[in-house]
Amino acid sequence: MRLFALRDYRRLFSAQVIALFGTGLTTVALGLLAYDLAGPDAGMVLGTALTVKMVMYVVIAPLAAAYVDRFPRRTLLVLLDVVRGAVVLALPLVTEVWHVYVLIGLLQAASAAFTPTFQAVIPDIVTDESAYTRALSASQVASTMESLLSPVLAAVALAFMSFDRLFLGTSAGFLLSGLLVLSARVPDAHPRAHTRAWDKAAAGIRTFLRTPRLRGVMALNLVVAAAGSIVVVNTVNHVRDRLGGSQSDVAWMLAASGTGTLLAALVLPRVLDRVPARTVMTTGAGVLVAGTTAAVALTAAGAVTWTGTAVIWTGIGIGMALVITPTGKVLRASVARNAIPEAFAAQFSLSHLAWLITYPVAGWLGTSAGFTVAWSVLAVLAAAGAAGALLLWPRHEGRAAATSPVTPARHPSGNDRSTLAEAA
Repeated sequence: MRLFALRDYRRLFSAQVIALFGTGLTTVALGLLAYDLAGPDAGMVLGTALTVKMVMYVVIAPLAAAYVDRFPRRTLLVLLDVVRGAVVLALPLVTEVWHVYVLIGLLQAASAAFTPTFQAVIPDIVTDESAYTRALSASQVASTMESLLSPVLAAVALAFMSFDRLFLGTSAGFLLSGLLVLSARVPDAHPRAHTRAWDKAAAGIRTFLRTPRLRGVMALNLVVAAAGSIVVVNTVNHVRDRLGGSQSDVAWMLAASGTGTLLAALVLPRVLDRVPARTVMTTGAGVLVAGTTAAVALTAAGAVTWTGTAVIWTGIGIGMALVITPTGKVLRASVARNAIPEAFAAQFSLSHLAWLITYPVAGWLGTSAGFTVAWSVLAVLAAAGAAGALLLWPRHEGRAAATSPVTPARHPSGNDRSTLAEAA
């Protein structure tokens, strides 16, 4: 079956891509808005806003997964897009920092509800098993491309307009996403037990705690979050205040990290056919520890340069891809087929909890004590996570994850695949 020959899937995928790029452009513009409102305290504002985002994802996403079948899915998706468009449209009008926190809370609550709702629709539209697998892969590719292209598009746009115009464009994008969803046929979900999502999340976390390689993945989540927080939270102040760069320069520096992620992601599929996932992921952890350490050295020595920053940011992007890309393969090799959804749901929650720890360190401590202190703490967290992964994930477990097939179990039914889509 040709995946994009399916009219409804084609329109829903287009809606997802447009919404993804809208979210990416909003992230760039949000950093510049924080700088416009708070100047040197922009890191604290952005760190708080992103902490609010993580809280919403941790709290709202499981609730949405559990209760989404109570509502007409197409109506809900369109309504959430309208809410996101309205919130983004209001962001350039704010005059107080607390306004940002309220609006970001609303925006991320809507996004946290949109994601599981949208993903649960896909298996009901793409009924062929191989086409469904390609649909999940297409969503992952779209997310990867967004991380690279959103900062580049923002950099180009900022050469011709002020950052507040980005909010207008992203608001229009969310509304267009809603129109595409409205034009597609979206079947409603079959009612189910509403405790199921919570039960699966709890079961998934128990699986993580008792499986050595998954305990290693938990530790690696901390490494990714520690290094990634430097890029996401502190780039705007680092580029504007220390390097004396422009709004467009902020976007280009974020694009340097995205470029590293994309380059590594393109190479990794062939590497993972020959190299154990544990080796690839712990190597990525080493790259991230080196990147955070280099960032500390850069700021401590006062030798801040464009080239040095771009190299470190690109290295962090590469390290993140080395850790994140094989994670799905490890999860699938660690549990029975019918337990895959709960493993992915647990990884979603645990990875976001790691960011919930590191975002405040980068934002609050970076503003109050300086980048050297904050990045040193993040470097220690990254090193602790890398060491924990090496200790918790034995080498023989790494070989098993790379070579052994998934534990035999029954083939997932439509309902099982719906839950997998929610978790992925």
